[in-house]
Amino acid sequence: MAKALIGYMSSDLRTPAHLTAENARLRARVRELEDLVLSLKTENDALVAAHTADLDTSMQEMQPA
Repeated sequence: MAKALIGYMSSDLRTPAHLTAENARLRARVRELEDLVLSLKTENDALVAAHTADLDTSMQEMQPA
């Protein structure tokens, strides 16, 4: 049971320090990339909305009077 608890804890004494540091660096990078994906999705949604509005306007202009 003690080994299972040690493996569950975030400060596992058996894990070398360089692996812990690398894991923290990778987790931070994943967070950065997730934030970038979210901002790109937001920008893409805004561009799609603007393009759709432009298409609607041009389609109405093309209708016969």
